[in-house]
Amino acid sequence: MWLPAVLALVIVSAFQAVGVWKINLGPAAIAVYPMVWALLAGGFVSAQRRWPLTPRMWAVAESLMAVGVSLLVARLSLTLGPNIDVLFDAGPALLLQEVGHLVGTVAIALPLAVALRMGRATVGATFSIDREASFAIVGDRFGVKSDEYRGVLSMYVFGTMFGAVIVALIASLTSSLGIFDPLALAMGAGVGSGSMMAAGAAAISAAHPEVGEQVLALAATSNLITMILGVYVGVWIALPLADRLYRLLTRSASRPVAVSGERTESSPDVDATDPAETHAAPFGDDDVKVTVPLYLSVPIVAAICVAAATIAAGELTTSIPIGFTLIVGLMLVATALSHLTRGKITAVIWASVLGVSVSGPWFPGSAWIVHNTESIDFMSMCAVVLGFAGLAVGKNLPALRMIGWKIVPVGFAAIFASFVLSTLIAEFALGFWR
Repeated sequence: MWLPAVLALVIVSAFQAVGVWKINLGPAAIAVYPMVWALLAGGFVSAQRRWPLTPRMWAVAESLMAVGVSLLVARLSLTLGPNIDVLFDAGPALLLQEVGHLVGTVAIALPLAVALRMGRATVGATFSIDREASFAIVGDRFGVKSDEYRGVLSMYVFGTMFGAVIVALIASLTSSLGIFDPLALAMGAGVGSGSMMAAGAAAISAAHPEVGEQVLALAATSNLITMILGVYVGVWIALPLADRLYRLLTRSASRPVAVSGERTESSPDVDATDPAETHAAPFGDDDVKVTVPLYLSVPIVAAICVAAATIAAGELTTSIPIGFTLIVGLMLVATALSHLTRGKITAVIWASVLGVSVSGPWFPGSAWIVHNTESIDFMSMCAVVLGFAGLAVGKNLPALRMIGWKIVPVGFAAIFASFVLSTLIAEFALGFWR
């Protein structure tokens, strides 16, 4: 357990000290932030064969990454209260831009996948950016032995390994162009993945520090809306639309999309109502599972985050440990409430509700809470999360080799489309509303 933690501390600290590298591309520029280098360096260490990490170490790194994502969510939730008026002002744009997240992948990535002849896996790979809920949605309609389910697996693996880096680079490039409102870019970053949203929001807030906290608040809210709506839109709109568009583009034989509980031609021997089938683990039964207890994982991740934030600030102020104590406390309370509701209300929702409650001007002491948590560099927390993500890369390499190269351009197109199309819609909606 300790080797992944020490490696993450060394990698994140080293690249946090190096700072930002900029690549000029004529009128635009790409800023390569420490979080990108942390993921790449972690991936190199994870995948190299001279002193290989073990499968259990990969699993430990993945478990610690999950804790880091939870802390990111808690940190973001504390930006909602002070910026509640910004959220209300952007209300119509915040809702309208979700169209880009929900259908952008179908409009752009699906035709590309058809051109590359990915077969029926196209439907699963391009109806969304395919996070955890997509396995249940596609498994229920097509079965876990179907090509569509294999497409979900392909996009899941690609997004896990490269999604955050892609979103960070796209956000950096589009921010440097100076043609988009940073608030529209923030809404575009809410693609439905915690790590991708955090990477994109960090890049945008760094490029526009004058509205940094507003960017984080809008990105967190957009991401929450996408996660909540994504399940329902995926079931009733995005997946049927992807299936019909695929059949239209390939002019294949008509095949109805099954309703929940029915079998389809792609899964004649699978009972779609069997929970063991529809919610099967994406990497198989032999996948190593390691859960690090919270009493160990939280202090480890928090300590590395404190070190990274201290390097980013140039000094250790009292606000940094106090701020992390508040963030950890919020995350633990949200997790406990999620367990009490047996997961019917997720920890993400609880954290958002608690965060906006204690950080708004109506709450006594909110100014003190916001002051201490705002002193923590958000990008340094992203670097810790992506450092652990890189150290877990070795776990997914066999699956990526099995999937093949076609998912690389298709996956990039899906993530690019979700971000850019929703940003364009938000830009026009903000202009009209204002």
